[in-house]
This record gives sequence, C-alpha cells and structure tokens, in this order.
Amino acid sequence: MLKSLQREIELAKLSNRVLPEKIWFKQQFSIGVNEVTRVLERMTPCSEMGGASAQQPLANPSKLQLPSVRLQAILVASDSNPRWLTKHLPSLASSRKVPLIFVKDKKGGSLRLGELVKLKTAIAIGIKARENGINQLVEEILHGKEVNLGTDCQELGGVSDAIVE
Repeated sequence: MLKSLQREIELAKLSNRVLPEKIWFKQQFSIGVNEVTRVLERMTPCSEMGGASAQQPLANPSKLQLPSVRLQAILVASDSNPRWLTKHLPSLASSRKVPLIFVKDKKGGSLRLGELVKLKTAIAIGIKARENGINQLVEEILHGKEVNLGTDCQELGGVSDAIVE
C-alpha cells in the first residue's frame, strides 16, 4: 500500500512543478501529530454538522476566516513511542468521521511514513481532501478495491480502521 501511495505522490509532484516541494507537501498533507490534531480540531464534529445554530458563527468571527480543510484519512505509525503521543487521535478522528490507517512495518512505521513525505520520520500524516490522484488511490484503499490492507481491517464507530503490515 505504501509503495503505491509513494508512486502516486511522485506522479502528482511531477505534474505540478510550479510550487517548491516543501510547499506542495503542505498543501497535500498535514504532517506530524500536532498538525493533524490541529486540522481535526478545526473540522466540524459530525454531531454538530446538522444542528449548528445560526448564532454560533457570530460568537467567534475568526472561525469564519479559517480555510475549511478536510482530512480524507490519517496514516498513523503503530510504533510511536511513547504511545500517548497518538492516543487522542482515534477518538478525535472518529468524531470527525475520518478513517485511521495504522502502519506497522518491520523497518518501523514512523520511518516508512517519513519516507512518504521526504522526512526522516513521521508519526502521523493526514491526507487532505483535494480531489486528486492521491485522494483517488486512498479512496480505493479504504474501500478495498486496489490493495489488500493486511491482517486487520475493522469497522469502529463508523470509521474504518486498518492495520497495514
């Protein structure tokens, strides 16, 4: 799965040579636990989507100016140490209906995730919904059309969690 994702990232980068690589990665991904958490917290929880009051945006006008960024999925290294670094992500992602994919590898999930975004390591990577080739591949992966996800693929609170080995 990670190889096909890496291939799609390289193709997407080649098709857009206008932006520097670092800026391009920032547009496509939320990299790191803090940034993924920040984007998730800014997303509207699914329970509030239907019943948001008309007065809520007026109470905090600065929220109106924030760009609406949605995450399609989150890749999380299962070998993060200490574990409490990512302990909050499953519940936060579940409340926003964002699927989590836990990456487990003999080399180390954090090393593999880092390779995807040209860093030494990455514990969490959020894939932003941008309607591009990367998103199409992730959608196929989440629906099981393209690749076999590995040993565990379970439904948890309406959000599919997968462990990729």
